[in-house]
Amino acid sequence: MKVFHKISDLQNELFLARKEGKKVGLVPTMGALHAGHASLVNHSVADNDITVVSVFVNPTQFNDKNDLNSYPRDLDADCKLIEECGADFVFAPSVEEMYPTPDNRHFDFPPVTSVMEGAHRSGHFNGVCQVVSRLFYIVRPERAYFGEKDWQQIAVIKCLVKYLGISVQIVECPIVRDEDGLARSSRNALLSSDERVIAPNIFKSLKSSTDYAKKHTVEQTHDKVIKDINAIDGLEVEYFSIVDGNTLQDVSSWDDSQYIVGCITVYCGKKPVRLIDHIKYK
Repeated sequence: MKVFHKISDLQNELFLARKEGKKVGLVPTMGALHAGHASLVNHSVADNDITVVSVFVNPTQFNDKNDLNSYPRDLDADCKLIEECGADFVFAPSVEEMYPTPDNRHFDFPPVTSVMEGAHRSGHFNGVCQVVSRLFYIVRPERAYFGEKDWQQIAVIKCLVKYLGISVQIVECPIVRDEDGLARSSRNALLSSDERVIAPNIFKSLKSSTDYAKKHTVEQTHDKVIKDINAIDGLEVEYFSIVDGNTLQDVSSWDDSQYIVGCITVYCGKKPVRLIDHIKYK
């Protein structure tokens, strides 16, 4: 496995691979890798001749500098996991390498970018689109792999691909969870031992709400999830939205759509760690 820090070095290597007719898969990450990321890399290795894993904490998608500064980083550990998965290249650029000049491009795909995370994290999805589009231009992958935990992000990236007219297949990979149900996330590394004990209650409440929803309204289900999670000391719901899985717009009845998803963000702990998750109702 080779590690590249310069765009030109990676592109030169990819040029040689493409001369041999090899297909390239890309797994974009912000590092602090875990089993969820490993599953993405494994999918790419199985599907493609060459797998590139990017490791880059993208500053333009953070609207909170403290969140950016506290984001976990461990490139050596990341490279070890990536190599164990059988990937070929790691691309770990500096901020200056990715953004030699300020990226003033503005991406907005309402209503997908204007709800949930888009409404609560100003500029977040614009930053996501900036860095993902840069990676697509640099790597030119045939396929790119994203985890369903960042479910709204996938919808945004599909809009981005359509807007830019890029020929890349977006491959969605299932959430990887710990045995207690907590979705694997880089942010989990920031949880204290006590916080790690209570965090699984997020998915527990979501999962139990699927049975509750069979005999109750959307509004009643929405309110119950928030009430159940907020009743646990150390957890506080930022938002919970029950939406059409395609448009990301709120539904008022279970009959409004054939594809309904509940999306949640919860603050966990005294120095709160922001955790996201979702559940499919139908």
